[in-house]
Amino acid sequence: MSNEQSATGQDVTSGIRHRVVQTNGIQMHIAEQGDGPLVVLLHGFPESWYSWRHQIPALAAAGYHVVAPDLRGYGQTDLPTAVEQYSQLHLVGDVIGLLDALEEQQAVLVAHDFGTSVAWNAALMRPDRVRGVVSLSVPYLPRGPVSALTGMRGALGDGFYMQYLQQPGIAEAELEQNVRSSLTRIFHWGFGNSPQAAGPTMPVVPTGGKLFDLMPEPAALPGWLTETDLDHYTAEFSRTGFTGGLNWWRTIDLSWELTAPWQGAPVTVPALYVHGDRDGSIQLPGMDQLIPNLKYLVPGLTSTTVLPGVGHWTQQEAPEEVNAELLKFLAGL
Repeated sequence: MSNEQSATGQDVTSGIRHRVVQTNGIQMHIAEQGDGPLVVLLHGFPESWYSWRHQIPALAAAGYHVVAPDLRGYGQTDLPTAVEQYSQLHLVGDVIGLLDALEEQQAVLVAHDFGTSVAWNAALMRPDRVRGVVSLSVPYLPRGPVSALTGMRGALGDGFYMQYLQQPGIAEAELEQNVRSSLTRIFHWGFGNSPQAAGPTMPVVPTGGKLFDLMPEPAALPGWLTETDLDHYTAEFSRTGFTGGLNWWRTIDLSWELTAPWQGAPVTVPALYVHGDRDGSIQLPGMDQLIPNLKYLVPGLTSTTVLPGVGHWTQQEAPEEVNAELLKFLAGL
């Protein structure tokens, strides 16, 4: 695997090892570095292990065994064909199976975007295996009286982007027509300095429109993303397509049905929540009530940290700030 250059020109992946492990019936590719207590990094969409390129060496240097998998449906990890195999129970099972493959009893889970649902649910379902949770961008979303998809569709209509992604083939056709352009649009749209981040713009596809009606082609890449970074993501999604990642959204209702036994259960492990003040995720309906009251749902929450000027791609936009928060949290466990 070729070395990758950061915005400063430094090689950020030197020393990172790559291998494949067996977990929960699939082959999972992992990137790892360091020795010590285990920290597992769970990426979001449309990302891969590579979204943690700034965290892996920093945490390893601080004395941790850092493992960043390509999650189910992404990168060099298996992509099951059946949509129902992407439920939260499957994804949590992958993480627990990963700990078993690594012969580790416990890990701290650090997660971003849709990866946060896996981290929170793993802590909820298997607190014996999870030492702590750090959630970037998305807070703990407790199971409600209806699924998150149903709730957001009720609040924002059928054009809500998660609803748009439900129909197999529709989103794929748009995203895969020009993979590099698609990734550029998505990464720029969530960036803290993008025009969309300046105010509460809801991600609603216009009637009869497409996802990229919301995301114009930018004149340049966001400052946190180099051409080399984009090369890596483009190569991965050109090879795999986007169906694996999209299937995570297509099982939201199924996961809601399967998680009924945990209705009302708190997340009891130590936790940290970090988000940018220009992240569109925190502008969604209900977040203004949820975030200030997170401590009632997560009694072990140590703090909610807000990063000024940062958008959705938390650990890639503000790597030094995120690393400092991670190391402080880990040292306190």
